[in-house]
Amino acid sequence: MGRAFEYRKATKMKRWGHMARTFTKIGKQIAIAVKAGGPDPENNPHLRAIIQTAKRENMPNANVERAIKNAMGKDQKDFKEVTYEGYGPHGVAIFVDAATDNTTRTVANVRAVFNKYGGNLGTQGSLSFLFDQKCVFTFKKQADLDMDELILEFIDYGVEEEYDFDEETNEVTIYGDPKSFSDLQKHLEANGIEITGAEFTRIPTDLKDVTPEQREVIDKMVDILEDDDDVQNVYTNMKPAEE
Repeated sequence: MGRAFEYRKATKMKRWGHMARTFTKIGKQIAIAVKAGGPDPENNPHLRAIIQTAKRENMPNANVERAIKNAMGKDQKDFKEVTYEGYGPHGVAIFVDAATDNTTRTVANVRAVFNKYGGNLGTQGSLSFLFDQKCVFTFKKQADLDMDELILEFIDYGVEEEYDFDEETNEVTIYGDPKSFSDLQKHLEANGIEITGAEFTRIPTDLKDVTPEQREVIDKMVDILEDDDDVQNVYTNMKPAEE
């Protein structure tokens, strides 16, 4: 299996915690997408992809429609996507993706967590050599779909040869160049493939060994960061625990 799949499988990414927090975070993504490309999913591929992710997370259609409507309102907050990166305890690299209407508040909250655990925030881009950014698409596998041919078609989009297939849900997950997000989405949709999720992720290029005790501390730090409503995702280069 590929590095991206093995890492995601082993870490068992918790994704955003309980349902209410999940919907809040998706709502911010919808607001950002609407501001950038308009409220019509047919003409806004990024919004269309987020709606598919919302469906996968069982977000009610009424919530999605309300988020789109609110994003067009004059009183809608202007959310901005920001990243924070630094080192946590025991030299583990930590990357934080956030969406916020108040960067001063968000950076203060993130810095407070780093300080509490003896870590320190670095400058933007300081950890870029430790993480590869990927776009991730999940879709239903059609009975007549030849995955080898599909992956071959996607080579120009930076898609990795290895992919994840979940037999229980009959879903395939592929990883590609984030710059090819729109092209991959268009290609999948043009071929009648049902996209069930689309997002961006970061895969560490160099995993760091930690002891069980160190893992427990870092996990607590990550949990606190993920509890912040402004934080979308938290990534570390901590080596996954062996099953």
